[in-house]
Amino acid sequence: MGIAEVDATGATGDTAALFAQPLFAGLAAYRELFLARDLHLLNCALARQAGAQIRFVAQTPQLLADGLHYEERIARHGAIATREAEPHDLFNALVWLRHMQIKRAMNARQVADIARVGPKQRTRGQCALTHFDEAGAIVWLADSDLVPLWDAHDWHGLFQRRSADWGVRIAITIVGHALFEYALMHDTLPVAKALVVAVDGAQIRRRCTGNVVIGSWPEAEHALAADIAAGQVLADPQELRPLPLAGVPQWNAAAQTDAFYATAPCFRPLRPGRRYPPPLVLHGGGRRFKRNGEHASATMR
Repeated sequence: MGIAEVDATGATGDTAALFAQPLFAGLAAYRELFLARDLHLLNCALARQAGAQIRFVAQTPQLLADGLHYEERIARHGAIATREAEPHDLFNALVWLRHMQIKRAMNARQVADIARVGPKQRTRGQCALTHFDEAGAIVWLADSDLVPLWDAHDWHGLFQRRSADWGVRIAITIVGHALFEYALMHDTLPVAKALVVAVDGAQIRRRCTGNVVIGSWPEAEHALAADIAAGQVLADPQELRPLPLAGVPQWNAAAQTDAFYATAPCFRPLRPGRRYPPPLVLHGGGRRFKRNGEHASATMR
């Protein structure tokens, strides 16, 4: 099913069918929660997670009268302001349910920087955190030969020539809630901002669904959250790589031809002078990440 085959407005009831699109595979278990649009049900789901200590609260004028920044309200009171009629906020709630460790780490960093520079300024770290929060993806990569293709924006090579590696040597975890909203409201797949993590191929094959999606990987996400909280990851927007999701094999109904990669606006050429950092590498028994080119190459074999 291509994304364009779904009624973006949901007026004909196709919002439910949208969750069959591969982009949504990681949230499929929460489909009914999204359709219900009920904060009580969302909070019941939260309560089943040990130590959640947060809740979704209706974003009303009375709530906003506290004068707190959105992130500060979460940190101080565990209250996530949510507009239950807005898909953007509902997808955000589902990502909280699925990736709570990462969301908590990003909130802690945002609040720390707000305290440091004030609510009207933004640090490079805050920009990186916001980009990842809204449009982020984790790309799990077990083949170092794929990195130069991505480095060069060789989209045909990354997606088409290496299509057999997707779901075997490379997989995706979608974290950015705005990516889901965009897919719902438009007839094209968006461009994600990706962190790349070098892992063993056996782990990808064991955890990946048929849609090249890893819904969640708690142990690895715990390590990633620790380094986000410590400011070692997502310290600058330049850490993030563009990943045009329209190129992911079997995610788009469009024919994956040379002309498609040459003309579709999402497949942009590499900007002169742009260089990407090497993949993150999980080490130390799954406790922390480090970024090291030699280690990355040795790990991806």
